[in-house]
Amino acid sequence: MVLVVLGVVLHAVYMLSIFDIYFKTPIVHGMDPVPPRFVGPAKRLVLLVADGLRADKFYEPDSNGNYRAPFLRSVIKNQGRWGVSHARPPTESRPGHVALIAGFYEDPSAVTKGWKANPVEFDSVFNQSRHTISFGSPDIVPIFCGALPHSTWNTYPHEFEDFATDASFLDEWSFDQLQSLFNRSNQDPKIKELLLQDNLVIFLHLLGCDSNGHAHRPFSSIYLNNVKVVDHIAERVYSLLEGYYKDNRTAYIFTADHGMSDKGSHGDGHPTNTDTPLVVWGAGVRYPKPVSNTNHSDHVFRFVDEHAHDMPTPAEWGLDGIERVDVNQADITPLMSSLLGLPCPVNSVGNLPLEYINMNEADKVEAVLANTKQILNQFLQKSYIKQSNSLYFKHFKPLAQYSSILDRIENLISIGDYEAALKLSENLRSLALQGLHYFQTYDWLMLMSVITLGYIGWMVCLVLHVLQSYTSLPGHILKMEPAFSHRNNSGKVYLCGCLLMGVICIVLILEHSPPLYHAYIAMTVFLWTRILSEYKFILSLWRHLRGRKFNYIVQLLSISIVSIFILELLVHSFTKRELYTWCFLITGVVACFYLFNTIPKRSGIPIFVFVACWFLSVFTLMPAEIPDNNQLVIVSGAMIIIIGAFARWLDLHSERNKYWLSICCHELKKSRFPMLFHLQALLVGLASVMVSLSTSHRTENKELHGVHQLINWSIAGFSLVLPLFSENGLLSRLTSIFLGFAPAFLLLSIGYEAVFYGALALVLVSWILFENSLLHFSTDRKSSLHMRNKEEHNLENDSRDLQLSDVRIPLVFMVLFNVAFFGTGNFASIASFEISSVYRFITIFSPFLMAALLIFKLFIPFVLVICAFSAITKLLRVPRLGLYFLVILLSDVMTIHFFFLVRNKGSWMEIGNSISHFGIMSAQVVFVLLLLAVTNIYTKDIQIRSTSPSSRKAR
Repeated sequence: MVLVVLGVVLHAVYMLSIFDIYFKTPIVHGMDPVPPRFVGPAKRLVLLVADGLRADKFYEPDSNGNYRAPFLRSVIKNQGRWGVSHARPPTESRPGHVALIAGFYEDPSAVTKGWKANPVEFDSVFNQSRHTISFGSPDIVPIFCGALPHSTWNTYPHEFEDFATDASFLDEWSFDQLQSLFNRSNQDPKIKELLLQDNLVIFLHLLGCDSNGHAHRPFSSIYLNNVKVVDHIAERVYSLLEGYYKDNRTAYIFTADHGMSDKGSHGDGHPTNTDTPLVVWGAGVRYPKPVSNTNHSDHVFRFVDEHAHDMPTPAEWGLDGIERVDVNQADITPLMSSLLGLPCPVNSVGNLPLEYINMNEADKVEAVLANTKQILNQFLQKSYIKQSNSLYFKHFKPLAQYSSILDRIENLISIGDYEAALKLSENLRSLALQGLHYFQTYDWLMLMSVITLGYIGWMVCLVLHVLQSYTSLPGHILKMEPAFSHRNNSGKVYLCGCLLMGVICIVLILEHSPPLYHAYIAMTVFLWTRILSEYKFILSLWRHLRGRKFNYIVQLLSISIVSIFILELLVHSFTKRELYTWCFLITGVVACFYLFNTIPKRSGIPIFVFVACWFLSVFTLMPAEIPDNNQLVIVSGAMIIIIGAFARWLDLHSERNKYWLSICCHELKKSRFPMLFHLQALLVGLASVMVSLSTSHRTENKELHGVHQLINWSIAGFSLVLPLFSENGLLSRLTSIFLGFAPAFLLLSIGYEAVFYGALALVLVSWILFENSLLHFSTDRKSSLHMRNKEEHNLENDSRDLQLSDVRIPLVFMVLFNVAFFGTGNFASIASFEISSVYRFITIFSPFLMAALLIFKLFIPFVLVICAFSAITKLLRVPRLGLYFLVILLSDVMTIHFFFLVRNKGSWMEIGNSISHFGIMSAQVVFVLLLLAVTNIYTKDIQIRSTSPSSRKAR
């Protein structure tokens, strides 16, 4: 139990490590803004963001050959520059706007806030402006203006965001607010004074395309018409401001925060989500330029969405003759700052796109240099923070002489060599960005090494514990080495471990390291101290292995390689469920042929195993989103009863077949309830009837009938208790458990998962039959040896020692346990399961009860697998706790793999799934143990009929 507690603590602590490694905020504070040494060409800037607008739907013509954005196309051809802005996943509204306005990408530490808000304060173009005017969505505008004193803003109520309507009126609302403000300025001197200020930013958030894309898909007429609406709004904003100011000192930027997939969603890195339109015109913006055949010097550059530079412009866009300049989304931030002559936001990592700005060479260099210094300041601040807290600090060598590079740039500017100064500034900026990444990942090597060593140390501890406590190895070593003492004189080892831990903790304290750093290292040092304390046993084990025959070493290596291969297959199955199909197809064939050659007499067991495996292989080819099919659920109820009846018949009529003998209950204690099987079958049938009645009544009357609800709850609850009163033979108890959980599972099923329940049960019975056949085959072969060692194996309830071949049991368990995870969905996200599954128990919204019912449904297949696992340990008389430790050992091999697969880039779903995969494997040390404890209520009194030769003679 000490080892179990240690495992729980270790996995809980190490699970937190991913937040210190992968999800640490890149934002630092303490930098001063870098004031540009040039006058911005624009006095004000308008930022129009069409939320959810795809680049292709914006640029391409409609079915009649007419372009949807005639005004902005005329701007592209006559007044400004254009391109595609590449967003970095997660392509969501908040991170997209943060990239546009603040210049940095999604803060990964936002995962701790459920992606709802940025957890760290940051600078933005709005902060640097003299005044900001903003109108739009209540989800976006307050992020930037809510705490900004020099801002005027307003949002519509959340109730306006109704997916059932055409959401383009939200865009009109934003424009109407701006127009009203300008109209009121004619009567209000304060508003007029505000509007006439320099460095004014106007931001309109246009949500219509996003809402209409979600509700109607981006190919719908409503979405495509919304493109025309935002183009018309851009035209009216331009006319309004040009008519109001009449000074040609306004710059305009039209873009989008993200696109929209064909399914009406966004978030991942697909081009339909990352590619957004960008049109820039007005004061300080270059005019259109014909396409040049000159190759770009940065042709190998890739954007943050991993799309190559200079992607060909689709011919249907009709813009082949005009130069296209693509940018990263964060590059728009320094573009806005440079047009206004403002300091770039201090947290920005964007690169100023020079192709968009119309400045003289001196001002261009100054703009790039200001952009470079701002990024360099972040690097220097991170370097200072890390150096001030490190006893041994490793510099970022490429920027060791950054001050001399700055001096050279200043010298080149002073002599008028602007081209060389520009190139040197851009190189320095690139190095500063590399330096930011260097310090963002500065502790990665240390932390990942500590965590990996910790997991390896934990697995070595498990191996040593299993070898010492559950195998005959200590006895063999004692016979070979009489001087060997199991009790090691390990006091000196623990003393050295404590001293090492103390020294490391003092170093971490001096470096002001987070408290969890102490926990990671302390846990790892403790584990390896524990391992080294067993040095005598390890040395004896090494001598024992060296003394074994070569065939044994080959067998050990072969089992290790096969085990790792299967575990890697399981790792990939988390994203590719189809692998289970191949796994069970191959297993069915191999097991069938093996049993044909093993079982000497004619038997239907090989065929049964083959059919069961192939039947289960079908389900992982089916969609994870289960379609409704009540008829299939009802048919599944009949199938479950047939399976139960067949198992009952075998239990009563197979006493002459020695391959069934030990799992049946002929001479064991009979149940006090001889009609129990019939009652359970009746409840399964009644549950099937209630599936039909409850669903049809709810569909017709839009509500769940109270009587139906009461009956459903009663059937599900009562059936769970009945297995406790069944016979205590292995097959009869497992059959009762199978029938006992079936009504609840049927009532929570909406489609093919009800059939999966029966298919999984057939494979579990196949596993038991396979193990039982192996047991009898080995018993017949070694009957004389068993008679000679009767004192070791004769007691019916004694556990035998684990053998190398027993590794197959936890391996098969891991496969079946993961099939229970992913057989009918993606357990990594409960959202992938239909909430309609609970509608036969409750329809009134109750999140906790509904979630509890969903989780209970997901746990039922695990209960079957654990019960079969427990039954096999009793059948083979192997120690269940020893096999549990082997299960944890194997699962931690997968845990290490998932540790390195955690992602902090990509869609929120991809990031969340990578975390949940790691979390699921880390939690198995507790999860499996809890299920073993719960199912022990059902399996603890299972009795196995002895089939040893002596017992058969006595009979």
